[in-house]
Amino acid sequence: MIRKEAERRSLEQYREYLWLLARLQMDSCLSGKLDPSDVVQDTLLKAHQGLDQFRGHTDTEMAAWLRAILTNTLADWLRRFQAGARNVEQERSLHAALEESASRLDAWLAAEQSSPDEQAIRQEQLLRLAETLAQLPEDQRRAVELRHLKGCKVGEVADQMGRSREAVAKLLVRGVARLRSLLDDGRKDNS
Repeated sequence: MIRKEAERRSLEQYREYLWLLARLQMDSCLSGKLDPSDVVQDTLLKAHQGLDQFRGHTDTEMAAWLRAILTNTLADWLRRFQAGARNVEQERSLHAALEESASRLDAWLAAEQSSPDEQAIRQEQLLRLAETLAQLPEDQRRAVELRHLKGCKVGEVADQMGRSREAVAKLLVRGVARLRSLLDDGRKDNS
């Protein structure tokens, strides 16, 4: 019983990370039809039910396993909204986009790190970044995510948000500054 509770808590620490990745993908394919929180809840439920199938040993492997479950969950929801039709190319595209978002998130934090300790630290940083992004005001968060994690140009972000380029540029400056401040505060608290 204690082990199951520890495993549940272990999965729970990935909630904000999965929510971030779900939001990034749903902007393009399911926005307005489904809440990212529902997808994440469904993903964590599937992960909890299939925890005995997880063969990894590290946080990085756990994150990759959860991303795969998230991809499958998003594909399931996408099929539901498209009258059950399966589109393998769209599912592959969704998987590739989700992995690209995860890679951008990872790259935003650090250069190549290879030791197990460094990988564990970077995984903790990824989870912290996802949690911190969720603390930003909605417009700042969305602008930062679209620009830095989806790789959209400022003009594309402006179009998607229905704002001027100047307004988006200001949101980005304030959002990144606030994000850095929150991350720095978190580091000081852990010191």
